[in-house]
Amino acid sequence: MGFQVLLVTGTHGNEINGPWFFQQWDKNPELINNYGIKFFKVIGNPDALQVGLRYLDKDLNRSFSSDLICSDDIKEKEVIRARELLNEYGEKGMHPCEIVIDIHSTTAAMGSSLVVYGRRPADLALAALIQSHLGLPIYLHEGDPIQKGFLVESWPCGFVIEIGPAPQTLLQAKTVLQTQLALEVCLQKISQASLRKAVYPNHLVVHIHQESIDYPRDLNGNIDAYLHDECQGQDWKPLEKGSPLFQFPNGEVVRYEGDNSLVPVFINEAAYQEKNIAMSLTKKEVWPFLDEWKMAFEEIIN
Repeated sequence: MGFQVLLVTGTHGNEINGPWFFQQWDKNPELINNYGIKFFKVIGNPDALQVGLRYLDKDLNRSFSSDLICSDDIKEKEVIRARELLNEYGEKGMHPCEIVIDIHSTTAAMGSSLVVYGRRPADLALAALIQSHLGLPIYLHEGDPIQKGFLVESWPCGFVIEIGPAPQTLLQAKTVLQTQLALEVCLQKISQASLRKAVYPNHLVVHIHQESIDYPRDLNGNIDAYLHDECQGQDWKPLEKGSPLFQFPNGEVVRYEGDNSLVPVFINEAAYQEKNIAMSLTKKEVWPFLDEWKMAFEEIIN
């Protein structure tokens, strides 16, 4: 196996379950079968992890856009870190990796899921292999010009694993175990594909990003209403017209008035309040698996 895989966690410093598991994995290599794959384990933002903050200057997972990386005047610690990771593990780095898997946790009730950015064929092929084994839902993030510069986009193939709900800075058994399981299956499927032994599914189920909804806010930009209790924890469940979304302290309710077919994800994610996102809405689609996805993926690892 001539290819290499980059495993990243701690991209956000207040998501501690992945980094804790990496530490245990270092002590006990038998925790996960590596299936003969050469890989590197990296803490994305160790400085933020040390102080338990999502980031210090700028969200690391929004710091990989070329305009930031190529700037001659980089001041933000996270952009400097992004350049370091690319210099070390990027396609032209000291230890070039073809695949990257970025492990996160979320405060939203997302369960275990994958986030794929755009429609790169190799990403879709690998995501399909994972989905066929674990049944994980896939959030396909695209068409959002405000949110960009994601880590995995800087490698030929890759996606994000999300585990939730997990409170920030809290070590939680279920989150650790789900992280371990997802990582093992990823390595297993990559190995099988490299040996031409992978069994690809006939279809792929995706939830395609449509738009994001903000909380009601006052004239000063402060949140004016909280998420309605009936909406909390309803990730991956289609919204119906008239469903309650937000409630003001006086009891007034803001209801959903959109398309019945849309499915919310990342509902009330704590880290997204600063991004003016209360939830994102997606459209569920079932795609036939395409041979070109398989060819693109296997070209990367062979």
